[in-house]
Amino acid sequence: MPRSLLGRMLLLTLLAVLLAQALSSVIWLSQLRATQMEGLITSARSLAYSMAASVSYFRSLPVAYRPLVLDQLRSMGGTRFVVSLNDRPLDMQTLEATPRKQAVLDVVDEVLRQHLGTDPDISVWFVRPEDLRIFNSGLKLDELPRSWAHYALSLEPVNPPILVTQIELAHGEWLYIASLLPEPYTTLEEQELPLQQVWFIALTSGFLLLFIGLLVHWQSRPLKRLARAARDMSLGAEVESVVEGGGSEVVEVSRAFNAMRTRISRYLTERGQLFSAISHDLRTPITRLRLRVELLEDETQQRKFSRDLDELELLVKGALQCVKDTDIHENIEPVDLNNVLDCLVEPYLPPNGNGSATQHGKAEAPYPGKPLALKRCIGNLIDNAIKYGHKAHLRVEDNATAFVLHVDDEGPGVPEQRLEQVFEPHFRLAGSQQQGYGLGLGIARNIAHSHGGEVSLQNLRGGGLRVTLYLPRTAD
Repeated sequence: MPRSLLGRMLLLTLLAVLLAQALSSVIWLSQLRATQMEGLITSARSLAYSMAASVSYFRSLPVAYRPLVLDQLRSMGGTRFVVSLNDRPLDMQTLEATPRKQAVLDVVDEVLRQHLGTDPDISVWFVRPEDLRIFNSGLKLDELPRSWAHYALSLEPVNPPILVTQIELAHGEWLYIASLLPEPYTTLEEQELPLQQVWFIALTSGFLLLFIGLLVHWQSRPLKRLARAARDMSLGAEVESVVEGGGSEVVEVSRAFNAMRTRISRYLTERGQLFSAISHDLRTPITRLRLRVELLEDETQQRKFSRDLDELELLVKGALQCVKDTDIHENIEPVDLNNVLDCLVEPYLPPNGNGSATQHGKAEAPYPGKPLALKRCIGNLIDNAIKYGHKAHLRVEDNATAFVLHVDDEGPGVPEQRLEQVFEPHFRLAGSQQQGYGLGLGIARNIAHSHGGEVSLQNLRGGGLRVTLYLPRTAD
């Protein structure tokens, strides 16, 4: 299935048009065939009545006059039937019966027996013109004078089958009647879907897809603008109000997005002011309390108060640092991730470093994002790997869809039930002696989320932890 709205609409429209056209064509063709079959049976019945009248006429003639009448008919030419008297039924190669041929044969046989009775021996066949035999000598159609039979039994350039009826008038006397069915039933073939109908279906489908494609493209432009604005806003950029346009539903979505943008902007502004005020208001009383603690004479109480103040200051600094690191106000611009990685890995490479970091792979193109935020995000992942896993092995996978960075370490890994919990602020695994606020992974994930990406963890089979940073290059 196509991923775009335009592709899906065109595919579904094409399937619906083809299904509707196929269904209507089947119904139309079945009705056409039924109508043609009804007309064919009516024409065959009329032809059989004429045959029965001819047989009755020849029966009424004296036996000696019958050859004379036949000679006169052949000399006149242009008769509907080719009639002859034979002393035996002629043997010819008949055509394979089809539903239409069999219907004609049944109708002709039925009418003849109704008018002539059941006593005469009657045979009704369809034969090809080249297999037709006439007279006792078995002459072919091409061997006869054109005035005798060609006008009645040929229809150039069509080569229709010939209906041959042989009726026993008396012992050793067989009346031979050959004729064509009237137009348009000469071919006796099943009517297929006409080429004009196929072209009509193709042209209507093409025009319908063209107009629907233009309509969807026209209606999807406001959605693309809305998606672009939502992505920019997720990155923290200053986003202008989305122009309201398109259908009523799209206009309603644009209005809701503009209202949401206004509320989020107001909330971020108020949050920044709030934390600035908290930072300012808490520093003064904490400093004042430290001065008062220094004046205490009881050293035990002094140590207890100092420890409580250290914990309070640590919590305040951690909260403020979390807000500061995840709420980076930068413009979105193309970021050279190769340069970012080189700057972050260089301190750990020999000879200046201890060789605790390696890198494989390169970014194929700049990534549109916040330079400082991305550097902080990747730096936190590398620092965590070296701090808790002693080594950081970086592997880059980049394509037109996404930039992916794997950071493997050589540490003990993380228990499976704790893989998500380590992203929580101030959470640290038991036994971790390194100093820190426990905010690095959480800050990295928040920055990745602001770019529409993700940070995930996976324990390696051979030991160690793999941290994967996924940054999409195209908006989903």
